[in-house]
Amino acid sequence: MLFRQAEISGARTITLPRHHDERGSFGRIFDRERFADNGISCNFVQASISRTSYAGTLRGLHFQRFPHAEAKLVHCLRGEMYDVICDLRPDSPTYLKHQSFYLNCSDNEMIFIPPGCAHGFMTLSDDVEVLYAMSDIYAPDHAMGLRFDDPVLGISWPRPVAHISTRDLEWPKYKDSKHHDRIK
Repeated sequence: MLFRQAEISGARTITLPRHHDERGSFGRIFDRERFADNGISCNFVQASISRTSYAGTLRGLHFQRFPHAEAKLVHCLRGEMYDVICDLRPDSPTYLKHQSFYLNCSDNEMIFIPPGCAHGFMTLSDDVEVLYAMSDIYAPDHAMGLRFDDPVLGISWPRPVAHISTRDLEWPKYKDSKHHDRIK
């Protein structure tokens, strides 16, 4: 595993090694000691797979408030996606900054997102599958989101949004969010 510091404080890109033979390939996505050696100390307690049918679908921006703020690992299993992290931690040197990543199923790249950051992605191909691992349980009363087009965040998505849930359309902008002071 190759860990690289991302622009967002505490975030990492992780390149996964793949071992190939006549049967196919094998790759490890988590190794607690390797993660700890690279400054990531968290226990992942939940994992989910998102399947998205159509290109241009936007999911996010999602996060959980304290005390259920969660770290995430994000890995594209099929297709291509544009992944975005927004730092919502007031004490962070990258507060209100965002970083984007192009992920696909061939690059063996994974993103580590620290607690206190919002996450979203846009699919760039049909039939995208994304694996998430989270460091806290899903807590519906603490699940929050922000508008994908919030001018404070200034995200430039690579294409127009073709599909988005009603819930994601109804998230507030950052300045209108009543919970932004309790994110960390």
